[in-house]
Amino acid sequence: MPLNYHHLRYFWAVAHDGNLTRTAQRLNLSQSALSVQIKQLEERLGHPLFDRRGRQLHLTEAGRITLDHADAIFATGQELIATLQETGRSRQALRVGALATLSRNFQIGFLRPMLARTDVEVIVRSGSPTELLEGLATLNLDLVLMNREPPNDSLTPYETHQIADQAVSIVGSPDRFDPEQPIRNLIEDHPFVLPTTDTTMRTAFDAMASRLSVVPQVVAEVDDMAMMRLLARENIGLALVAPIVVQDELTSGRLVEAREHPRIRETFYAITLRRRFPNPLVQELLADRSEVLGTAG
Repeated sequence: MPLNYHHLRYFWAVAHDGNLTRTAQRLNLSQSALSVQIKQLEERLGHPLFDRRGRQLHLTEAGRITLDHADAIFATGQELIATLQETGRSRQALRVGALATLSRNFQIGFLRPMLARTDVEVIVRSGSPTELLEGLATLNLDLVLMNREPPNDSLTPYETHQIADQAVSIVGSPDRFDPEQPIRNLIEDHPFVLPTTDTTMRTAFDAMASRLSVVPQVVAEVDDMAMMRLLARENIGLALVAPIVVQDELTSGRLVEAREHPRIRETFYAITLRRRFPNPLVQELLADRSEVLGTAG
């Protein structure tokens, strides 16, 4: 039996409104009639499309996939005009969440294979770990980028993929320090811009300073890599960062890297949800992670 596109259009309208009553009023239909149309579509597809929680409608995984296809189908009119003008092309969506404090350079490097494709629209949202994992759980995000592993137990449906692991360096203005100095002298003689104490990088740095019997002068604690990059450029102090965060400044010579490395590493993860219908773009991107590991190391 072919798909009934009237049913699909009604579903599409409700999915975007998020409210059955409001959609029925807008379409000048009774709420029961609209419910029947959606029920028939669910029976045809063999999957429930909404999870009804009280008066609220939430898309199921099958509903999110159906909405993606409906968006593409009902954009056909505009696509047709653009295609005849040789400017249009069907695009797939990839919804990515990234920790708000994560290096923008790293994000671009990881997403570059998809950003280079004309048939893919990459939607990037930033947020806190709680917001991002909630986005995965509600299927509003396909993938989340973080530099820490999420809580994991038998009840959590997350899959954690290590996509990069890179050495952390000490960087600063060439006017401030001699990059040939040993790390112990650097910690003794210069103020430092460090990650916050809840990060593995900071824990490792504090442990290193303790082993060297030195107490760092912490001029700033920062959880945002963009801010750390700015403070290093403004010569506020030496910064503990992964080189990819300040790669433009290192290339231009505005910042230099200490020759002795602190032997601290930062690990990057891609978090996905165990899904019956995974976004194939995510699978392609994760398959390319070996290239990212090579460029971010």
